[in-house]
Amino acid sequence: MGALLSVKEVVAGYYEDVDILHGVNLELIEGTTTCIIGPNGAGKSTLVKTICGFLKPKVGSIVFNGEEIGGLKPHEVIRKGISYVPQEKGIFPYMTVEENLMLGGWVIRDDPGRLRECVEEVLDKFPNLKRKRKMRAGMLSGGEQKMLEVGRGLLLHPKLVIFDEPTAGLAPKLAIMVYDIIRGLKEEGLTILMVDQNVRQGVSVSDYTYIMEQGRITGGGPREEVMTSLKEIIRGWLGF
Repeated sequence: MGALLSVKEVVAGYYEDVDILHGVNLELIEGTTTCIIGPNGAGKSTLVKTICGFLKPKVGSIVFNGEEIGGLKPHEVIRKGISYVPQEKGIFPYMTVEENLMLGGWVIRDDPGRLRECVEEVLDKFPNLKRKRKMRAGMLSGGEQKMLEVGRGLLLHPKLVIFDEPTAGLAPKLAIMVYDIIRGLKEEGLTILMVDQNVRQGVSVSDYTYIMEQGRITGGGPREEVMTSLKEIIRGWLGF
């Protein structure tokens, strides 16, 4: 299979005269799970935000499914088939499960029939959410809230799902549940990009891992290769 996403020589940052990304290159092969690891401040989340349209590349290209998407707005990126599940909680606690899912389909709000069908598909995928579809999202357990965020990300049948720190702040039991969901999505044929501070677990569920430091990709490789050198990689970040 070829590259579904190709990032070439991308330079980006939050201010005109301050760059966070310095010529980043990476490729995602269709149907695989890719993880980006690195120390805090390496630029991982900045890269994800640039791919998803929250930041515009100053230099370089981002090609998805054969089309240049660098500089598109977030809702345009969503329409192209990329879904983003952010690190921060994005649910609306005083709205119901169903209403939260409906918001995830904002870009197809002019097609209510299709939107309703997409919502029902997600609810069928997550029976716990289906049973609680009329419940306020803030009343769900932590695991169910994470399911809701993931379900909202799957609503529009994306080709690529991007997870930014999917298990940040979660108890170990819930983290295992999230990784199980990610494995299941891959088995369904989805392409997944994941930024993860839980380095060992993130690498273990991925086919390929990129290592990022100081806004640059400094290494990477297939799962087995990275796992064998993980201790040395982490020691390098810690300055040992």
